[in-house]
Amino acid sequence: AANGLAMLVVVMGVSGSGKTTVGSRLAAKLGWKFYDADDYHSPENKKKMAQGIPLNDEDRIPWLCALHDILRREDFSGQHVVLACSALRKMYRRILVCGAAATESNQPEQPGENTALKILFVHLDGPIDIIAGRLEKRRGHFMPPELLRSQFETLEPPSAPEHFITVSLERSLPEIVLEIERAIF
Repeated sequence: AANGLAMLVVVMGVSGSGKTTVGSRLAAKLGWKFYDADDYHSPENKKKMAQGIPLNDEDRIPWLCALHDILRREDFSGQHVVLACSALRKMYRRILVCGAAATESNQPEQPGENTALKILFVHLDGPIDIIAGRLEKRRGHFMPPELLRSQFETLEPPSAPEHFITVSLERSLPEIVLEIERAIF
């Protein structure tokens, strides 16, 4: 990888797109470390989400900064990582790449900015009705339809110059994993 020693892959998408399933399967297959971003929310954030209240940027920024720090630490130690994280907006992805610096200025990052991590974003993309159907089948997972709609409204799909691939979540799990592997290597 360009400026770290490790490969960093973030599997992103709305709730129900299969990030955790795909990310953990990919990491297991490659023998890499797997993190689920949801495990790193503050107790306050978790409480909000349990009540069906969408998080705002103020809730998300410290969480994303903490995830950046984890990625940076693993990168520095040469540990390849897969992180499952919704990362719906460009700004959230910039924080994952650059840390808190991303929030302080809207200037594009300077070449050689040493805090910038090289991350491949894998966007699991698919139609809202397919995802809603999957969420309904998930036992013990409560996602009101309005909340899913708000996720789609928030979503800013990755685009150049971001480093990303888009994969259809309608394909089988082995196919998705293979497609990501091809992009990595």
